[in-house]
Amino acid sequence: MDAFWMLLLLLIPVLLWTSSTFVFYFKKCFYVAWMMGLAVLAIPICILKSGGRDIENMRVIRFLVRHVKYFLGLRFEVSGWEHLQTEGPYVIISNHQSSLDVLGLMEILPDRCTMIAKKELVYAGTVGIVCWLGGIIFINRKKTSDAKNVMGDAAKTMLDDQIRLWVFPEGTRNQKGDLLPFKKGAFHLAVQAQAPIIPIVFSSYSNFYLRKEKQFNSGTITLKVLPKIDTKGMTTDDVADLSDKSYNVMRSAFMEISGPPSQSNGPSGH
Repeated sequence: MDAFWMLLLLLIPVLLWTSSTFVFYFKKCFYVAWMMGLAVLAIPICILKSGGRDIENMRVIRFLVRHVKYFLGLRFEVSGWEHLQTEGPYVIISNHQSSLDVLGLMEILPDRCTMIAKKELVYAGTVGIVCWLGGIIFINRKKTSDAKNVMGDAAKTMLDDQIRLWVFPEGTRNQKGDLLPFKKGAFHLAVQAQAPIIPIVFSSYSNFYLRKEKQFNSGTITLKVLPKIDTKGMTTDDVADLSDKSYNVMRSAFMEISGPPSQSNGPSGH
């Protein structure tokens, strides 16, 4: 048995050096396991710090997650930091490519900011628990009426508690080399709260992460924070135009920082 483990320990470095497919699965498994381990550490800290569910727990989560990028060979280049210095509540919208987006999100997450996420995430073991403790707002994407009610409540919470919310308006992970059409929830939220929108664009991951080809190399992700889009005085009638305007500025920035479009990888489940 000792010989088996010794052989395995010797084999892993060889596979990491010679097999891109092995590297892909190794990094993916490590990422999931490490994040779940960090959640185990974060849960008691959050409870002791805040007594339970509290948006201030996002500071703890942010601190614990920021080092993970180094293990995966990733780094971030951020421009437009000044646009996040906006006072009061606002809605952040960004494109959504992979679970790796969490690393970029934690890289620049402002204080008193949490996310809106799919309801299924709350059942993701220790990660789901720590997400709940961090004040993440969960929506049922399959029930439009429930999602609208949650957004209405979220707008009230934004104003009452002076918080910021991060939303992925594409509604699903996407690695098609372009942005998917935006769903309207984030824009209804911003208009109801009369809060500005701050778009953030992640560059394409295709230069280091290819799901179909099973490649996961080291790489650099560019994050571009765009100027805020004001919603003061807007009503429900303006939501479609607001969504289109946001989509156009974000798509333009995505193409600018990502370079020529690469081969499509389709919607990602990772």
